[in-house]
Amino acid sequence: MVSLKKRYMLSNLQHGFLRYPYEHTLYIKFNPKGDVLIVGLYVDDLIFTGNSLKLISEFREAMISQFKMTDLGLMSYFIGIEVRQLAGGIFISQKKLASDILNKFKMNVTKPMMTPVEEKLKLTKDGTGDFVDATYFKRLVGTFRYLTSTKPDITYGIGLISRFMESPCQSHLQAAKRILRYVQGTQSNSIFYSSSQGSNLVGYTDSDWAGDTIRRRSTSRYVFYLGFGVFSWSSKKQQVVALSTAEAKYMAATSSATQALWLRRILRFLQHKQDGPAKIFCNSMSAIEFTKNPVFHGRSKHIDIKYHFIRELVQEQEIVIDYCRSEDQVANILTKPLKLEMFMKLKKMLGMVKFEDLDLREAM
Repeated sequence: MVSLKKRYMLSNLQHGFLRYPYEHTLYIKFNPKGDVLIVGLYVDDLIFTGNSLKLISEFREAMISQFKMTDLGLMSYFIGIEVRQLAGGIFISQKKLASDILNKFKMNVTKPMMTPVEEKLKLTKDGTGDFVDATYFKRLVGTFRYLTSTKPDITYGIGLISRFMESPCQSHLQAAKRILRYVQGTQSNSIFYSSSQGSNLVGYTDSDWAGDTIRRRSTSRYVFYLGFGVFSWSSKKQQVVALSTAEAKYMAATSSATQALWLRRILRFLQHKQDGPAKIFCNSMSAIEFTKNPVFHGRSKHIDIKYHFIRELVQEQEIVIDYCRSEDQVANILTKPLKLEMFMKLKKMLGMVKFEDLDLREAM
């Protein structure tokens, strides 16, 4: 990892780099021998990796010769994310940020909670209790969002309370403080990427139905894995009202499919070709049938044509939509409040562990 003193484009250098056209901060260099060098650029910070020590060394020396820079060595911290590189894999977290947030909002000595959202919690626009300081509430919610970079387990709760930032009440603030209490007890819980797992792209897609109590819109969720640890996830409100659960999950599946297509193209650009189509799991047979069978015209003719894009991807075998049981639908953790037992199961499926519970392998 290096820190640069001015901005630049690697593609301007005469070192054979290719810039990915759909992710402008990503560069790659490779040779006929199969050696690969991958470079990621964020403002004036740069990280690079590869399978050839020679390419890595040459790149470092070339950068030092042309730019004023600081070589920070093996990556341990990048844009707020702490990275622990172990013999058996990589553990990422934001423990310091979590601690700073708890101190800032004076929640560092509260009783921790086991889940971020109370089971069966229903928040409405009117809420209960007196109105609270909207500026304070917005600052709290905005600070939370930084933590979702390594804590997908709080994504649902943060998305829920962010719907009420205009006129928050005591009930909304209590829900936000519960998330803080959960963070307080899980500061060292985050994602571990094992080096011994496979590397095929696998996704899960899900949606609630009319979960937004204000406009009655549903929310699409997905998670994607490379191997065991989740590396891409999203929770986003749908743009139109769905008329059924199957329709909401079908639109969520389309959103997941577009993400899968983008991820596959990045992996292909990085010389990491996938075996066969990307597999996405969905727990609705009706939604799966929508992706395969246009005969259901009466049930789907009103759906905006852009959501039928998934059918083309399925036909061209870019992706395949498979069924999974609801209890194995890991995207559920982004969809609704869960019982403690189910929450802990899905959290483990995300690859989230407590650092102290890992086999203490020596750091690289």
